[in-house]
Amino acid sequence: MRRPFALLAAALLTGALAVPASAADGDEKFTIKDPRITESSGLAASRQHPGVYWTHNDSDDGAYLYAVDSSTGETVATITMSGVGSPRDVEAISIGPDNQIYVGDIGDNLGGTWPYVWIYRLPEPKNLRDQTIKATQYVVKYSDGPRDAESLVVHPKTGRVYIVDKNEKGGHLFEGPAQLSPSGSNVFRPVAEVPDLEATDATLSPNGQHLVVRSYFGAIAYDWNGGKIKKKQRLGVPFLGQGESVTYTADGKKLMYGAEGADSPVEPQDAPGGGDSDSSSGSGSSAATESGGDGLTGNLKTGAIVAGVLLVVVLGVRGMRRRG
Repeated sequence: MRRPFALLAAALLTGALAVPASAADGDEKFTIKDPRITESSGLAASRQHPGVYWTHNDSDDGAYLYAVDSSTGETVATITMSGVGSPRDVEAISIGPDNQIYVGDIGDNLGGTWPYVWIYRLPEPKNLRDQTIKATQYVVKYSDGPRDAESLVVHPKTGRVYIVDKNEKGGHLFEGPAQLSPSGSNVFRPVAEVPDLEATDATLSPNGQHLVVRSYFGAIAYDWNGGKIKKKQRLGVPFLGQGESVTYTADGKKLMYGAEGADSPVEPQDAPGGGDSDSSSGSGSSAATESGGDGLTGNLKTGAIVAGVLLVVVLGVRGMRRRG
């Protein structure tokens, strides 16, 4: 009788210790270790694969996306986009409804001389492995003429795409059509000013209520307000070198800031609002809600489970002794 009970206790203890640590949530500092990634210009937190971030190089790399596991810093999948030709200056990445990845080939290092730029859309793969995925390509023009841009966001509920242009004197939030069309041009129109910073990336919270726009050395948080953004506060950002990227974590509680360069670091900061309960990902609630209402998370929850298993072992051994 003792051996089956011991095996059961061991299995329970193994399961308890397998409770994922906070690093699995993707909200801890990490370093992108892939030697191919030397100009990480955008970040997007996966909704399907906890702790995984999508990134890409700037220009001169090709039609590649990289899935980086934040617990190790290693690339766990490389995606080759087909059907998009040769990208010119990929600067941004965002994940929209239905786990669709949007890639912004929207940079223009010549200061706004290209008459059009591109957006690519492809489904996020369910299985993380090296593969080729066909993307839809959209031609983008601005209503008031060409410009440089490095920031693209997709509203998590409506799927509408927005771009923030890059200007040292401040730029604008541009709104795309309600639905992008793969034929003809998609005209983006300015709907709000984004003053006082040179935008290098932007991110929308998972519930679609907050926008954060970053520059090389700072950031500004806005209430989304249906696209009529309202400035909320200035944010300090960690100095990591050439600051090029920012994304909300999947639960909306942290902002992850990244930079260009080999072995580039990614560091978290608390997000404005700390994550809201009506997050579209369903995980932006309080710690008590996330843990099933018991108020325990992370190591505390693991410790409680382990203690419970040990109690079961002790009581079981006592019971067997009495029966012996």
